[in-house]
Amino acid sequence: MTQPEQSGRPAATTARAAAQTVNGESGASPGAMDRFGSLNVFVRAAETRSFTEAGRQLGISSSAVGKAISRLEGRLGVRLFHRSTRSIALTPEGATFLTRCQRIIGEIEAAENELALANAAPRGLLRVSMPMVSTLMMPVIAAFMKTYPDIVLDIDFSDRMVDVIEEGFDVVTRTGDAIDSTLVTRTMGTYRHVIVGSPAYFAQRGVPSEPEQLREHACLQHRFPTTNKLRRWPLMRAGELLNIDLPNTAIATAVEPLTMLAEQDLGLACVPDFTIRAQLARGSLVAVLQTYTDTPTVFRALWPSGRQISPKARVFVDYLSEHLFPVSVAAAGARGAGGA
Repeated sequence: MTQPEQSGRPAATTARAAAQTVNGESGASPGAMDRFGSLNVFVRAAETRSFTEAGRQLGISSSAVGKAISRLEGRLGVRLFHRSTRSIALTPEGATFLTRCQRIIGEIEAAENELALANAAPRGLLRVSMPMVSTLMMPVIAAFMKTYPDIVLDIDFSDRMVDVIEEGFDVVTRTGDAIDSTLVTRTMGTYRHVIVGSPAYFAQRGVPSEPEQLREHACLQHRFPTTNKLRRWPLMRAGELLNIDLPNTAIATAVEPLTMLAEQDLGLACVPDFTIRAQLARGSLVAVLQTYTDTPTVFRALWPSGRQISPKARVFVDYLSEHLFPVSVAAAGARGAGGA
């Protein structure tokens, strides 16, 4: 969008509106375009303190600016400028009116910019903060990079609480409830924690049928790196959270090591279902006690409120939503069978 040479406002659209107004091309007297053009002429003259400079920026003569201002003053019934042969100065009424007009024109420019932004091709640096499941997300992220080669990803893998605005992130993905009112949140999908082990492990140790039987199994635990606390396994019975002390066979601050240890027949891990789809599909891991771990958890994208989400952030959120949390084929099949 073309900008005027010595003023941040307004864009070419508003300049054309001003030129049409003073040249009598608006087709209305005084219609919406006529009024908007007059306001734009007034703002240019007030900001430059010169009819000549305002006319130059708008592509019209200084006399045309003066006539537009005079018509505006006549319509409002107040004098907006003190005029002399060498300079102009705002009256108190003009100064008050200028503040309102600048706000109006700023809103129009913001609306135009949002539309232009929505139609822009996604490109440039995208700063993202994501939970520490990097290896498990990398296939989706790699596919995203191939789909959008003009976007450069700068990813912070961390479970810590980040300051989205202060640290300059375009978008942050996190689990659980959103508690920061200064952020816009979008639910990307839901997932469930699943207790998994290898077929060889179950052949040796048996398959637990009740949560309490986990006390007799090797449990691979996840520790939050920021709080140093172990993540409790979300075991539920009849709507009540079960408080079962589980053994600590191994502890890690990331999900990937727990998954790999479970695949090596070393114990049971409780991990998000979207992180082990491939292992479940090929049979290297098997899920157990699923009726006791059926509570969904929300996976969210967050960005600063009051800011239009950029095209690059929007396509990133859309892509992860579609590929990390696809509609279950089995569930779709069940719905189809139920409707038959």
